[in-house]
Amino acid sequence: MTAGALAAAGVDVALAASAGDGIEASLIDLVAVFVIAGGVGVFVSKVGHFPYTIALLVAGFAVSVASSVAVGPNEILGEIVLTHDVILLVLLPPLLFEGAATTDVEEFESNLPIILLLAIVGLVASIAFVGVAAHWLFTGLGLVSGDEFTLLVSLLFATTVLPTDPVSVLALFEEIGVPERLSVLVEGESLINDGVAVVIFTTLYALLENERSLEYLLAPENFGAVLVELVYTSLGGAVVGFVAGYAVYSVMRDLDEHMTEIVLTIILAYGSFLLAEHYLHVSGVIATVVAGLLIGNRGAEYAMSAQTKLSVFNTWETGAFIVNTFIFVVIGAKTPVTDIVGNAELLVPAIGIVLVGRALAVYPLTTAANRFVRNDVDLRNQHVLVWGGLHGSIPIALVLGVQESVVPFAPQLRVLVFGVAAFSLIGQGLTMKPLIERLGIVTTTEEDELYQLLVGRARAVDAALEAAERLHDRGRIPDSVFEQFQTEYRVEKDDLNRAIGRLLAEHPDIRDRERLVGERQVLKREQSALKDAELSGVISTEIADALLEEVNIKLDRVQSGESTVTRDRDEEGYREFWRERASDHGLLDADLDGEDGDTDRGTGAE
Repeated sequence: MTAGALAAAGVDVALAASAGDGIEASLIDLVAVFVIAGGVGVFVSKVGHFPYTIALLVAGFAVSVASSVAVGPNEILGEIVLTHDVILLVLLPPLLFEGAATTDVEEFESNLPIILLLAIVGLVASIAFVGVAAHWLFTGLGLVSGDEFTLLVSLLFATTVLPTDPVSVLALFEEIGVPERLSVLVEGESLINDGVAVVIFTTLYALLENERSLEYLLAPENFGAVLVELVYTSLGGAVVGFVAGYAVYSVMRDLDEHMTEIVLTIILAYGSFLLAEHYLHVSGVIATVVAGLLIGNRGAEYAMSAQTKLSVFNTWETGAFIVNTFIFVVIGAKTPVTDIVGNAELLVPAIGIVLVGRALAVYPLTTAANRFVRNDVDLRNQHVLVWGGLHGSIPIALVLGVQESVVPFAPQLRVLVFGVAAFSLIGQGLTMKPLIERLGIVTTTEEDELYQLLVGRARAVDAALEAAERLHDRGRIPDSVFEQFQTEYRVEKDDLNRAIGRLLAEHPDIRDRERLVGERQVLKREQSALKDAELSGVISTEIADALLEEVNIKLDRVQSGESTVTRDRDEEGYREFWRERASDHGLLDADLDGEDGDTDRGTGAE
């Protein structure tokens, strides 16, 4: 072997060793992250009454301070590099997908007008206010140079910092029993405004890259083109998410293999994001959200067995927990605490401006929306929406994508965004529970919890009976064992039904609420059946429209808290128009024609 060959081999060995050392160091840092998380978890479980994600962030801050004081900035966990692409491409899709999949699509649809108003109009209004106010205040007070912190850069700052991250708030909502509607409003707004913010950020950043001015953007011909691009990107992402989600749903519907179905959902979460963002150049965030909504609701209802539902949702819950654990620890550890303290004169007014911008979007828009929706968002809930608008992973991801060669103000921008995020997650996050309790929003009572316990166990028993029957049909368990299972679980089911019946009789408010929930789900099934009948040619479009109009009338009444059914078997709560048609042709006797029902209803078709 020649000397040159030996030297080349030595270089290869050295490079391999170096690469191995890098991987080993990265793994050590990764283990260190989860050691910190484990310690925080033990602390929270012992102490209690402290949000886990916020505790993780505080622990990360401690690491950041220790690193700066002891060994220098970013030396601890130095092998873990938090970048724009790592957050957006690796960490964000599973969080978006899990959040969307666990959102009740019916509740989401019923609150969609307010969600869209806050997530789109509210976000744009907040960006405009925060951008203009920050530029005027910072430059007017001489805190920054107007040449570096232009109005366009200030708008980029606003777009970067304003997307919401409700992880900590939603965990608190679940713990203390906040109404489902408020949780859906907070999470729904976050899911959509994340996607809209990314689209606006991309547009503003492209202007800065191409050295365009704000006047260029505001020119009528350019502004129209940008607006069309924003709409195309957003709607395109929704279409990609729906198509990808429906494709996976179609496969899962004819499949009963829970491990494979878990893999399919993982492919969908990342695949829809990458397909939209990097191949079709539309919103990957919105694509993943739509795909998650479809699989988590229609997919769970029609394409998953009980075993698959349990496996899929447990997997995603665990995955989201691990990703959030990593994000909060690393964000805390990478937060430049000393730089934040050194830039307090910028950060304090920035926090105030962001909070005012949030308030100016929520209060006027929800007040205006209350004129047009049946269920108002009252002032107490508006307070929670304002204070619960925490800022986390999306702002961090966006600001890490800002290059100093494009935006010379980028270092200070990172300090501002990290600082605002830290304040919102810790300051607002820790004060959410006292605020909610003071406002008297918590509605979960002991009776509610007991009802949930009984219903949850009843569902588990139903699933057990179904599984036992399936195993028996496949010859997996003998007749004698199957009979024992049936006897045991049926006795328990009878006891549960009696307990639930007595509880509902003693607490009619729970009964009425659950009746409306069930009625809404049944009416949604009616809608789906009518659409399927129309598509398959069983009924004409005219008949389908008439029947759907009637179902929609019922849904509107249910949404306003009015049931369309009664407990009296001899009286109908809603008289459907088909009865008149049938009576006109002599197909129904008068005493069977629901005469005692509400005869002014059901006039959706003549």
